[in-house]
Amino acid sequence: MHRRESDLETGLKQAKALVAVTMREGMPRSRSRKSAGKRDAIIQAAIEIINAKSFSLATMTEIAGSLDLSDAALYYYFPTKQALAYAAHVRSLERFEHLLKEADSAGGTGAEKLTRFTRNMLVDSSDNGSQLYFGEHSYLDAAQREAIDGWADRLKTILERFLDEGMTDGSVVPCEPELVVQLYLGMLIWLAKWVPDTRDLTVERLMRAIGAFCLHGIESRKRDGGDGE
Repeated sequence: MHRRESDLETGLKQAKALVAVTMREGMPRSRSRKSAGKRDAIIQAAIEIINAKSFSLATMTEIAGSLDLSDAALYYYFPTKQALAYAAHVRSLERFEHLLKEADSAGGTGAEKLTRFTRNMLVDSSDNGSQLYFGEHSYLDAAQREAIDGWADRLKTILERFLDEGMTDGSVVPCEPELVVQLYLGMLIWLAKWVPDTRDLTVERLMRAIGAFCLHGIESRKRDGGDGE
């Protein structure tokens, strides 16, 4: 039985509360629109560099330099590399959640929702840059890891529901949703990491490859008029 999806908001509030506390450490933070835009740019630059080099090898100096900022300017927004990495995880989960809810609210069969979410993730990564994988966070403190894990688990239950709905409506073959979601996310998150940097690789090409490799494997053959065998 899945955890209640209403718990999603609890996980979201917990994570955002933690990042707010982190951001209150050190110097006062500007609340201007320009400052918010700069903070967003810093977070995305951190995501790209951490994905490319790992958290341990990424440096605040390199992140600042990628945006033509001084170290002092970067530390004005984020007092530590850990605080910046946590904000990057929160931003990635916000994007993931938004895309998941979009796919869900559009309706359709379970298989259609999963396909829609897959496309949305690839388009978002192509347009807005990569995300941090929520399973890689050993460098965060215990409370931060707990918040990220709780939030991610609640998002996974929505994907598991898509599969349950698909098995009920006949669009997905019988399977173990929890295991399938783990395999699916392993593929999708890694794709979201390197898609933005792959020359001439379009979302349509990726969707065809994912369809052949993954999505058509879980689709029920009954959808094509067959007998499901």
